[in-house]
Amino acid sequence: MLPRDTNARGTIFGGVILSHIDLAGAVAASRCAARNFVTRFMREVGFIAPVYVGDVVSFYAHVVREGRTSVTIQVNVEAERSKEPGRRVAVTEAEVVYVAVDEDGKTIPIR
Repeated sequence: MLPRDTNARGTIFGGVILSHIDLAGAVAASRCAARNFVTRFMREVGFIAPVYVGDVVSFYAHVVREGRTSVTIQVNVEAERSKEPGRRVAVTEAEVVYVAVDEDGKTIPIR
């Protein structure tokens, strides 16, 4: 993470992490079907520990549920502390729901 992503306390903005969660989740959703997916909502977002400038942050996403038009993805986030190489810390987790849509933005079946 970079200095431009920090708040006044010197930790990474939660919104920056949420943006990356959304991207990681969208990749996992796109692997379910060749569809356009939009984010319906994020639920159960938990900020466990801060992320600092210089940390290497990893996002792990997997499918939790697949419905007719939507897919639910669990995203777990961990940081490798720059000042403690090799030390990994769980920092955030979220469940994100994506809905398949057509070119007009209307909901369509995944399969």
